[in-house]
Amino acid sequence: MSLLTHLLACLFGMGSWVSINGLWVELPLIVPHIPEGWYLPSYLSVLIQMANVGPLFVTLMHRFRPGALNAAAVIYVIIALGTVASFLLAFFWKETVVVAGVPRSVALLVLTFFLATVDCTSSVTFLPFMMRLKPQYLTTYYIGEGVSGLLPALVALIQGVGVVHCINSTQSLNQTMNDSNSALTFELRAQYQPANFSAEVFFFFLSAMMLVCLVAFLLLNYHPTVAREHPNSRYTNGVKANRKWVEQKPMIDPYRPTNQKCKSSFGTGTYSWMQVSYIFVILAWVNALTNVVLPSVQSYSCMPYGNNAYHLAATMAAVSNPLACFIAMFFPIRSLLLMGVLTVLGSGVGAFIMGMAVLSPCPLLVNDSSGDVVIVLAWIVFVLTLSYVKVIIGVILRDEGHSALVWCGAVVQLGSLLGAVTMFPLVSVYGYFSSGDTCNTKCP
Repeated sequence: MSLLTHLLACLFGMGSWVSINGLWVELPLIVPHIPEGWYLPSYLSVLIQMANVGPLFVTLMHRFRPGALNAAAVIYVIIALGTVASFLLAFFWKETVVVAGVPRSVALLVLTFFLATVDCTSSVTFLPFMMRLKPQYLTTYYIGEGVSGLLPALVALIQGVGVVHCINSTQSLNQTMNDSNSALTFELRAQYQPANFSAEVFFFFLSAMMLVCLVAFLLLNYHPTVAREHPNSRYTNGVKANRKWVEQKPMIDPYRPTNQKCKSSFGTGTYSWMQVSYIFVILAWVNALTNVVLPSVQSYSCMPYGNNAYHLAATMAAVSNPLACFIAMFFPIRSLLLMGVLTVLGSGVGAFIMGMAVLSPCPLLVNDSSGDVVIVLAWIVFVLTLSYVKVIIGVILRDEGHSALVWCGAVVQLGSLLGAVTMFPLVSVYGYFSSGDTCNTKCP
């Protein structure tokens, strides 16, 4: 097992969603300077779902013209596109163009669409690429994918994004020089703390992370140490004998009896079609919850407990993702029963979080310090359990061959799409959730 290969796989996975994750955490700094204001998150949700045209194209090509797409070339193109788009955002995110008489952040929206296309397409290209390495490196890739959310969040914390102070804005009514009975109104006003560095610097950081991902991918393809980690031993002294990428079936799997009867035509035939459907339904459900449904109401569920609780919940949730992948590296339990139990547990905790969001701005225990602890722990358990489920499904499908991983990425995006279609009207159109006033909301 090569430590270098693990590091490169992690850095490669980090580039999968780092751009869009970074854009989300930077919203509090971007929104005050653009004409769209806080409607921008709604626009971003729509753009990200429109960007599913990328994975749709790759999946259809794989289904109807297998082998026609050069997988390496596609990955090089999307990583390079992500690097350039992140770099250009630093210069043009504030620029506006008048459209139908109204100023619009056209450059920001177009570049965001390119970034979303890159990240969505990575789901159906990066995962199948990991098929060319030994199975243990897939878990490392998932750790990197988790870091793609953690790292921008940590940098945003250092930057001081979204830190609010409540200041006294006392006003005097009907006050004159000789009037001793003047009326005073006492009101707290939310004031955002200035950032420690600009949004431009943050976008340069995102571009650098994409460049690191590109370098990691180059080394995964050409470094002799990585070449020796391929499951098919067609390497001599670190030189690849045949660079043609073909559909791979797993070699002997220590978790599977050698005389096991094929149950279906899917992959190696280890699972029946009923079990395959069960796995993919759980995969779509889990990704809908973790990628869209709960993140879209995170501020509603956490902000009533205070700014510190919100930032702690967001940071610890980001830490829980790679932590779950790290646990799966040492305890890759492939039980379908355990997968179902963890899904039910994570979904139950997610239902509690959703309930707190619905009750916002006055959820349970809002005036009690234990409420902060409960909501932070809920987010940790929710992300930890469902992230573990996602990794185990990835490990299972990896053993079923290249096609299974392509469909894995497609179902991930389908689940996210269904989650977005469900939550967008509830949050952005009908205004079903209420955030309240950070400084002035009073709850019984």
